[in-house]
Amino acid sequence: MPAQPVIAVTGSTGAVGGRVARDLAARGIPQRLLVRDPARAPELDGAEVHVAGYSDADAAAAALDGVTTLFMVSASETADRVEHHRQFIDAAARAGVRSIVYTSFLAAAPDAVFTLGRDHAATEEIIRASGMSWTFLRDNFYMDMMELFAGDDGVIRGPAGEGRCSLVSRADVAATAVAVLLDPAAHAHATYDLTGPEALTLKEVAEKISAVRGHPVRFIDESVDDAYASRAVFGAPRWQVDAWVSTYTAIASGDLAGISGDVEAVTGRPAQTFEEFLGAVG
Repeated sequence: MPAQPVIAVTGSTGAVGGRVARDLAARGIPQRLLVRDPARAPELDGAEVHVAGYSDADAAAAALDGVTTLFMVSASETADRVEHHRQFIDAAARAGVRSIVYTSFLAAAPDAVFTLGRDHAATEEIIRASGMSWTFLRDNFYMDMMELFAGDDGVIRGPAGEGRCSLVSRADVAATAVAVLLDPAAHAHATYDLTGPEALTLKEVAEKISAVRGHPVRFIDESVDDAYASRAVFGAPRWQVDAWVSTYTAIASGDLAGISGDVEAVTGRPAQTFEEFLGAVG
């Protein structure tokens, strides 16, 4: 009998990769977890732990030897993230990986308003040129992050205006990823836009959080100049502040308002609404 395909999962110490790893383990599917810190790796039946960071090409190639399908969660945000991605993708191709499933971002493009969307566009191009089969999961902003956007005063501030965003839950992204990993050939060279079933303004987001949580949250629409000024106190590098501010200007632009049925098409179940998400994590 032919050998069973080997799935490798990155990001298993995080929110999306961790969900994917746990789902695969619950199905009895062997997997290889690539982590930087083995002490943080989840203990899962059928999972081997290998230490490999994205920028350590030799370790990555060794860890991926014999892997058929790779789930690649985008690396932590850094100024040189694309180069780290390039080294890891090159290592995967060298190791003989056949299919790569990558968590990208909705409206990824070289000139994306959300500055980090440009990293994702560059990474997609590297993957396309790698010779591996690929599937791109273009996630919108996560529902899971919205409550964290509010400051200690319960105010979400940013230059989003009345722009809308079709937020998606991490749970729906992970479920979509698992469905693809179970049958990568059926999703070869597909790009899926992963969104929720509604597009909300940040004013509506604040109102829904207030209604479910029972404490007031509101949205204040800053000017772009005010947004940069209010974030200057953190002393972050310019690229990071650009990313923070462009989170809101991308919503204002309308680029993130589109609603896709790809979550349901791939998983067979509807994507969560924001109210459903808030109730589930309450």
